[in-house]
Amino acid sequence: MAMKLLRLLILCAVLFGTHSALAVEPDEMLADPALEARARTISRELRCMVCQNQSIDDSAAPLARDLRVLVRERLKAGDNDQQVLDFLVARYGEFVLLKPRFEWGTALLWLTPLAVLIVGAIALMAATKRRKDAMDSTADKLSAAEEARISELMRSSGE
Repeated sequence: MAMKLLRLLILCAVLFGTHSALAVEPDEMLADPALEARARTISRELRCMVCQNQSIDDSAAPLARDLRVLVRERLKAGDNDQQVLDFLVARYGEFVLLKPRFEWGTALLWLTPLAVLIVGAIALMAATKRRKDAMDSTADKLSAAEEARISELMRSSGE
């Protein structure tokens, strides 16, 4: 039983550990290891236009392959990483970036989570204050029957 579990764990590790390497095919790879590492780094920042939730480094879609080849061609031509990204953004738009840049056009995208967090914190504080105020106001007021009972207990204990 333990051996079967061990084999299953090893199989999972091999499958999931090499997942991102499966998309990049050997004929795409550059001979220069430094350039290839840069290409892989850039590819992880670019969105597959077909899959949309994967980087082109992880995607096996034909368009992702074309973009990986294009990135490598630009690097071989002497472009730096930023020039490659700028070229692809100019060609495909800001959507090609998995992590959009912070600009006026994307400010709403970046600031909405912060605004939701702040509004949620204010709403939570207001609800807590309302609840505390409601508890305090009911705790201070006794009904006429309760006041009569307290008066009766105080008289009987004082006798």
